[in-house]
Amino acid sequence: MNRNIFIKILTFIAIITCAHTLSAQGWGDTQNDLKSAVDVDTITKGKFTLVWINKDKDFSPTLKQELIDVYFLNYPKQAKRYNKNTRKSVTFVIDPDYDGVAAAGGGVIRYNPAWFVKNPRDIDVVTHEIMHIVQEYPNGAGPGWVTEGIADYVRHVMGVDNQGANWKLTEFNEKHSYKDAYRITARFFYWIEQNYDKRLVVKLDKAMRTKQYTPDFWKKNTGKTIDELWTSYAQNPKLKS
Repeated sequence: MNRNIFIKILTFIAIITCAHTLSAQGWGDTQNDLKSAVDVDTITKGKFTLVWINKDKDFSPTLKQELIDVYFLNYPKQAKRYNKNTRKSVTFVIDPDYDGVAAAGGGVIRYNPAWFVKNPRDIDVVTHEIMHIVQEYPNGAGPGWVTEGIADYVRHVMGVDNQGANWKLTEFNEKHSYKDAYRITARFFYWIEQNYDKRLVVKLDKAMRTKQYTPDFWKKNTGKTIDELWTSYAQNPKLKS
């Protein structure tokens, strides 16, 4: 192991131990990741820090910088709008052993480098995943489709290069349901904001984090139930430009 990397690892062990609460599954236990890291770094800008752990020797330095840039552009914005008490330090792990696309937990986001080989412009996977860090809803907060719908809504409105990644909200289809999550639900949320309440997602996010979400949320904030809203959406799903 390179001597400089070894020295950085010793420093980062202390940072990570203090910065992250380890999950029961060990998701946030990055000390093992450090043992096989080929590139480690820590960057602080203003109030926020990013710890970078890369386990893939072929990972592009250019892409590394792009992912870091998206974090420092969008994480402060998300914190300001949704959760000022969110974590101030987040860890990115480039993990060839992880077979998904990306996932967040315990202040750590794991990325599969193979995904970026096939989708090199999908840098806004960062925008989606850091929103999950901002959300960090307690157990039993509410349905999963709300969580993922909000994260993709945020990617839609804050994305740095969604167009370059050929990523966009899913056009309405009569076979869809608001419970489908991700881009389908995100588009529905965006439509509700355009037609009923422009701060709906902010309110929804807060309700989830404080465990105040109930099915009555929709009636209280829009005058309609979620099913009534979906019926109206299905009748005229066009988004305003």
